[in-house]
This record gives sequence, structure tokens and C-alpha cells, in this order.
Amino acid sequence: MHGTLYLVATPIGNLQDITLRALETLKTVDLIACEDTRHTRKLLTHFHISNKLVSYHEHNEADRAEELARLLQDGKNIAVVSDAGTPAICDPSYRIVQKAHEIGVKVVSIPGAVAFVNGVIVSGLPTDAIFFGGFLPSKKGERRSRLGEVKTIPATLVFYESPHRLAKSLADCAEILGVRNAAVARELTKMHEEIVRGNLAELIEKFADKPTKGEIVLIIEREKIQDSRFKIQDSKTLAERLKELESENLDRKAALKKAAKEFGLSKSEAYRILQTGKNSGQK
Repeated sequence: MHGTLYLVATPIGNLQDITLRALETLKTVDLIACEDTRHTRKLLTHFHISNKLVSYHEHNEADRAEELARLLQDGKNIAVVSDAGTPAICDPSYRIVQKAHEIGVKVVSIPGAVAFVNGVIVSGLPTDAIFFGGFLPSKKGERRSRLGEVKTIPATLVFYESPHRLAKSLADCAEILGVRNAAVARELTKMHEEIVRGNLAELIEKFADKPTKGEIVLIIEREKIQDSRFKIQDSKTLAERLKELESENLDRKAALKKAAKEFGLSKSEAYRILQTGKNSGQK
């Protein structure tokens, strides 16, 4: 008789957010597969759980999935956890889940915290339709291309982002998506939890020169089709429109003022977006 694969959600910050069902599962399975055994051992120790751990991360995913599949076929019950939150959301649990289904093993979800869901519900932005895009690409060109792909999706856009790339990503979002309302949710459920709201231009101002730490969820409102300021943006970024106006013999100051107005921005907001994008280079 085959074992069962349990996908167990763990806290994203506050350890008291773990569920009773998760604790019971972690106590009773034969093996726990986790990203970082040291990190998960701290969680288990806090709740007085002693169980066997094995590493399962992006660098050993293929081989480890085969090994875990054989154990499941032998009747072992296995729990998979990530370092924080729900496994298989932006972590390497997908392969073992796929393998479990292929060999006819039962897969059970033990629900709990998910960072992007918590980010959306505290943002104050619409929750009737949500698009989760995982982590934005780290390279500027790829990031801008990705934003171009999702800009017309009729849903609140949600991404994970690293602190050192936040200002650059906000600038790219403002240029590619338009200056929409947004929120930065940082360190959710932790001591230094922070929710910063504003339009993308305002968030650029707030985070451009501010050292930022912690795990970040970026939430951006959907495109407002009815707003005329987006007509230009459908085919051009702010920088492209500025260059076009300058080619029409407008001086830099006049071109910036006109482009800012077309994009629904103040002149200072447009300048900040352009400077942040320029300073980010091609990374």
C-alpha cells in the first residue's frame, strides 16, 4: 500500500500561525522533506517535534524527487514543507507532486499561510480577481518584458520582490504599467510588518533612497481602460514618448512636461521615474 504525500504550510513569520493539523501531520509522518534542514529544525524544536528531515531544494530536486517517490511507493508517509508559507508556491515542490500523481500516490494539502494572499488582503486593492506572477525577473530587460505581458490582465497584479531590487522594479512598473495605485507589503506577520500604499510614482519616491529589508509582496491595481492617460502607454513607455517628443524639436523641459501630462503624472514624478530607470542600468 502506497504512502501519502502531505504538502504542509508553515508560518511566514509568526510561529503561532501554524495550524493544529500541520503540527499533527509533522509529528506523525515518517519523513519531512524541506528546503533547509536547519531552518525547519528550528520550527520543529519550537513545537517539541522530533522527526527525520531530508533536504529537498532546487539544486537536488530531480534526484530527491525520485528518492521520495520510491519511499512513497514503499508505504512511507512524507510531508513536504518550504522555509516559509505554502510549499509549491515559488519553491521546488512541483516535481515531487507531479511524480506522486504519476505513480498513483495520494497528495494531501495541509493549508496555512501564503504571503501573496496576505499581501493582497491588507493592501486595500480589489480582491475580486488576482493574478500572482511569482518573482519578477532580476534582469531589467526580462522584467520589463514580463510586465508588458501582464499589463492588460483584468486583475490586481501581485509579485514577490527582493529588497535590493524594489526601487528598480517600481520604476519599471510605473513606466510599463502606468502610474497605478499599488502597495508594498513588507515582513508580513513579523515584528516589523509594514504596508506602504500610494501610486507607483509615490512609492518610487518613498523607496528610492530608503534601505529596505525583509521579504516583500508588491501589489498593483489593474489597468484602468477608461482612463485616457493609458492611451499613449498602450504602445510606448515614458522614456520612449519623451524621446519621440524631443525628436519633434521640443526642448527637454517642454518634452518632459508634455510626456508627464500624457501619462497622468506630475513633472517631478515623471523625472523620478526616468532617473530611477536610468540608474538601474541593464540589470
